Amino acid sequence: MVDYSKWDNIEISDDEDDTHPNIDTASLFRWRHQARLQRMEEAKSEKDEYRQQREKLLEQTKEKDTTELNHYKTRLSELLEEINQLEEKRKELERKEIKTPWNVDTLSREGFKKTIINKPNQEQEGSTEQLSDEDKSKLWVNFISKHQVKLEKFADMEANWDSTKGYLTENPVLLCEEAANFLALLCIDLELEEDKEKLHKVAFHTVTMHFILELAKQLKTNPRATVEAFFKRIQKADKQYLDAFFDELRSFKDRVKDRAQARIKKAEEEERQKRLGPGGLDPAEIFESMPTELQECFESKDIPKLQAVLSAMPKEEAEDWLNKAIASGLWIPNADEGRDDIGNHGTPNTSDQ
Repeated sequence: MVDYSKWDNIEISDDEDDTHPNIDTASLFRWRHQARLQRMEEAKSEKDEYRQQREKLLEQTKEKDTTELNHYKTRLSELLEEINQLEEKRKELERKEIKTPWNVDTLSREGFKKTIINKPNQEQEGSTEQLSDEDKSKLWVNFISKHQVKLEKFADMEANWDSTKGYLTENPVLLCEEAANFLALLCIDLELEEDKEKLHKVAFHTVTMHFILELAKQLKTNPRATVEAFFKRIQKADKQYLDAFFDELRSFKDRVKDRAQARIKKAEEEERQKRLGPGGLDPAEIFESMPTELQECFESKDIPKLQAVLSAMPKEEAEDWLNKAIASGLWIPNADEGRDDIGNHGTPNTSDQ
């Protein structure tokens, strides 16, 4: 079927006679023609204006796109730089957070409105800063004498959070500086004995107690009040917090090793001081520096052989060794005799070197 609808909107031509007989047809055609031309001109003007606006907008869009693109690129670069700076800041804050002692805001939240005031307990005060050294010593001795069995049992426990938490919860009396100091000293003894396995366990418990005591000091509260909060946080901690604990554990072991070496050096120095002869020389050091033939004389306590060895040496060298032997106590001179005759000057010290 043919569609004739397209002919519906065709404008009637000027020469078509559809006017009333009383109307001037020529004038009507002229008016219609002028109106049509005017409409066409207006339409053309509108099209031209539309085209100009469109081209202008397209040009502005291109310029805007280029400008905005450059702007966005610059802004994007700035944002990426800000993100990198914020990431570095975040890492720095995490490092600071790890090093910062935990406090009430980071470890706990309000659970109840009820307030309980505990009666002060001398053993649970946890601070001995105001005491004299003598009082501290007495307090430490008394504490150890009362709780040594509990401390030794604690030292033998495995190094894990559950056992440590359970034992400290059952024995809160151990949450004090005296107990921590006892364990620290025990660590030094174990280092000297080279018992590495037990040292690790005791060091683990010691560092745990140090963390709890430090937390209690920060919160100005009794250490037993911080046990639950500490273990709840540490057991749920992310890698950074666990790394912080075990870093401190390694550092503590290093300090224990240094203290053990210092104790060895101190004992050696004390022993050396005891050995010093009347002239302030160490007989062991002098003996080790002697020629082999002189060492054999002192080891065998053979006086004739010693006299012979000294006589065979140049006089200055023999006098030098003799002076060192006297100053170190290896040689005991006769008080009533002179020194012209080396062989008659005295006798070797017969005590063990």
